[in-house]
Parts: sequence; C-alpha cells; structure tokens
Amino acid sequence: MSGTPIAVSMGDPCGIGPDIILKAWKASADGTELPNAFVVGDPEVLRKRAEALNLTITIKQYESGMPLARSDAQIPVLDHGVKASGIPGHPTHEDAVCTIKAIDLAVDAISHSLASAVVTCPINKDVLYKAGFVHPGHTEYLGALAEQQTGKRSTPVMMLAGPELRTVPVTIHIPLQDVSEVLTRSRIVETVEIVANDLKDRFGIDDPRIAIAGLNPHAGENGSIGREELEIVVPAVEALKASGISVQGPLPADTMFHASARKAYDVAICMYHDQALIPAKMLGFDDAVNVTLGLPFVRTSPDHGTAYDIAGSGLANPSSFIAAMNLAAEMAERS
Repeated sequence: MSGTPIAVSMGDPCGIGPDIILKAWKASADGTELPNAFVVGDPEVLRKRAEALNLTITIKQYESGMPLARSDAQIPVLDHGVKASGIPGHPTHEDAVCTIKAIDLAVDAISHSLASAVVTCPINKDVLYKAGFVHPGHTEYLGALAEQQTGKRSTPVMMLAGPELRTVPVTIHIPLQDVSEVLTRSRIVETVEIVANDLKDRFGIDDPRIAIAGLNPHAGENGSIGREELEIVVPAVEALKASGISVQGPLPADTMFHASARKAYDVAICMYHDQALIPAKMLGFDDAVNVTLGLPFVRTSPDHGTAYDIAGSGLANPSSFIAAMNLAAEMAERS
C-alpha cells in the first residue's frame, strides 16, 4: 500500500491529541520527517487549539480518497461530523462520542484501502465508559472493529516499541490480583506466536529472539516463591520451542532489562501490564510507541495518555507521536 496515507484519529479532543498533531506538523515544516497522513476528527477543535498554541497552520478539509500532496503548512482533516467542545482538560459526553467516531472512521478508511495504517491519539477510558463504551481499552476496541471488518476472530496484542527495548504484556488491563488466574499456558503461547509472526512480517526480523519473563520474584525460584512458572510458563516455553520459535525463559524480571541482557533478545514477553510498561517507559518515555499486533491492519499510537493537565499549554511533546507515525509507515510498507 505504498503511497497510501496514514489515518490519524484525533483522540480525546480535550487532551493533548490536538496539541501533538499540530506540533508534529509544525516540526515537519521545520524539517522533521513525517509521512503523508490525514486526521479524522473535528477540524474546529484543531483550529481553536492552533490559535491557543499560537501556531500558524491551516486546517484543510479532506475527503476520503482525495489525492494527498505533502504540505507542511496544512493539516488535512476528515470531518467526521461530530462536534466537540475540545476545552482543554474538561471532557464531556459529546467529546467522548467524537473520540469514538474518529477511531471508527480511521479504521473504516483502512477497510476501503483509503489508508495504509491507523495512528491513534490518546483517549481516556473513564470518560468513554461514561458515554457507554464497553471495551476494556483502545486495543480491545480495535480488535472488535477488526472482527467486524473481516468476520474472523482477532486477538490484539499490545507491544511497546522503543529504540532500546520492545516489551509485550500477556495480560493488560486487569487488577494485579487477577493476573495469576487469567494467565494460562495457551494465552502465553498464542501471544508469543502472534508476536513472532508480526516481528517477521512487519518488522523484518527473520528469526525473532523472544525472552519470556517469570511472574514471581526471581522467576519463582523453582517453586519456592510461587508455582506459576513451573505450572504455566515453563510448559508454554517448551511448547513454543517445540514449534520452532526461538524463546528463552522464564527469566527473573529484575535482571532481564539491563543493557547487556537486552542484547540477547528482540522482544520481552511480560506477564502483566506494569512489568512490561515500566522498563519500556524508563528507557524511551519520549519516543516509545504503542503498537497493536495481531490485527489485519497496522496500528500504532504514542505511548502516553491524554495529559489533561497540560492540554492547550504548549508543553506537550510530540516525539512519541512522530515516532508512531514513522513506525506505522515503515510497518505498512512491509504489509
């Protein structure tokens, strides 16, 4: 799909999504690499935010399928017809509807070959829940949209990709006390198989080296600090090795992320959310990218939230968003 633009969903219009979009296009005008893209959302929110940030950028109406000539001084916006207040830091029900509609149309553009990838700006799940959103998070919602598109089961897998480290949590948005109940051999195996396939197909890594973390301190110390490693993780590792995937583990999570250890693998599979996200954000807070694997389309997003406290202030850093745009373009070229 070379040459096809990226669809960018505006995210929560009251967060820093509009800020980072505007600042990324401004950075592009100043020489930073940015692929062809259009934004899906309420163009008036971007106009008002540009004024608030004192940025001279034209918001141009975009129609699906319109030829897209690169212009650093203009942001093409597909108006999805849902108006939002866009008041920085003060989301409303209408803003939540705007957020969801932007995601829907961005994915729809993919299904009609009008976009090569989707880059999603940050959302706030609590705001969406109050508007009737029933999915645990962004990733799960994209999986549901993929199933609607294809009629096939989709298992989205969240990966944090930075310059120094890639991590994948096997379990995501669940309480820590529930992890051991949800964690199964089959869940680990399926996650690793999806990761291995996408690292080959979309990252160009022919034989991915995969490190698998233990759940307990010191990876359980042979059962003396928990038996999940012996009963769940080790059988999963053995099954994956038997299938020809290059895996090692379970490894103690407190020693597997230092510089020399990271040289031995291409991705770390972690057992729960923070086990994966803490090292990824420590090593690449400004330029790590959230990538959803296991979907029939490419999706990336910046690795941060809505940051209501700085929305509209000019303090938002667009680095992770720019990295998400460039990674999406690279992945789409391989798809």
